[in-house]
Amino acid sequence: MLVELLRVNTDILGLDEATGRLRADHDILLAHVEAQPDIALIAGPLGDFCESLHDLVAHVLMWDEINLAVLAEARAGRAHWSLDARWETSDAGRWLNRGGVLAGRELPSDLLLHRLVTARDAFLAELEGYDEDVWRSGRGALAQRVCTVPGEPAYWHAALHLNAVPAGR
Repeated sequence: MLVELLRVNTDILGLDEATGRLRADHDILLAHVEAQPDIALIAGPLGDFCESLHDLVAHVLMWDEINLAVLAEARAGRAHWSLDARWETSDAGRWLNRGGVLAGRELPSDLLLHRLVTARDAFLAELEGYDEDVWRSGRGALAQRVCTVPGEPAYWHAALHLNAVPAGR
């Protein structure tokens, strides 16, 4: 299964574009957070069980941590649990989304934001650790698959929830 996931796809964004979009997506989320005096206030619905920016931070964070683990497992030659067909269903996605948001609600905003920034930095470091050969050999295809909301532009997540994807992306 991992070999199939790592197949080269000519529609895969380049490493610099992928990293830039991931960084920009988080910058958009953090700018919204900085503009709010209390991110736990109801601001939604923002989709995927998110009723506030706090919920959205928890939601994006959960997927960042899962996607980072997918890439770390691939680097070690293993397939992450989330790539198993049992997790690739609409129901499983909803359960994960709801569980991630509910778990995040239990954390104070400052700790949740610290965790988001730490996970973002680790995720970017993972991507920036690849060279173009590794990226083109299939790691880029895997990264794009797990970092793309179905039917949406690649590497945008928080920006989709906030209706803030830059034009032309």
